[in-house]
Amino acid sequence: MIIIKNSILHRKDRLVISAIEIIDELGIQGLSTREIAKRQDISDATLFRHYKSKNDLLNAILEFFTKFDEDIFQTALIKNLRPFDAIIFILGSVAEYYENYPAITAVMQMFDVFRYEPELSDKVKEIFDRRLQMMVQFIDDAKKAGELKHDIDSEAAALLIAGSFREICLKWRLHDKNFALKDKVINTISAFLQCISLS
Repeated sequence: MIIIKNSILHRKDRLVISAIEIIDELGIQGLSTREIAKRQDISDATLFRHYKSKNDLLNAILEFFTKFDEDIFQTALIKNLRPFDAIIFILGSVAEYYENYPAITAVMQMFDVFRYEPELSDKVKEIFDRRLQMMVQFIDDAKKAGELKHDIDSEAAALLIAGSFREICLKWRLHDKNFALKDKVINTISAFLQCISLS
């Protein structure tokens, strides 16, 4: 569980973090504005001053879920890593973030549920497409650099990587986080990339 320091975090962030923890502990069906307000020791009215509806709060959760995406992608570019290494760096960095904040992985498992909410479906699609496109870009770069086979379908490879990452995270959650998530992600994705590499 993440420790919330009221003096450091803004009230809106504390509400989002409480909501994520509830989803992690009780599932989406256990998330209610009443439960969030109770955990934050505020009234429902105070909560609704910050978020006008539950879906407004869920949208903020999705924003929070991806808050480090762009920083991680840009860091990979700034480091001027080989594309193969950039893919491993990105996935390893995300996995490390998840290991340090396990509750956030519950949000990823809720994507299919969120997409049925009209106010959230576009956001879920945007997150999915952005992450996939960034991976496609690095795979394309790896092909151009001669690291990966040229006849590999970049989107298919990106989907296999993204799917593997999600399944590893789900296994980690189902087995009470009894293995090192980052190590498992790096080993699995490295093995896959070796299968489609030119070397």
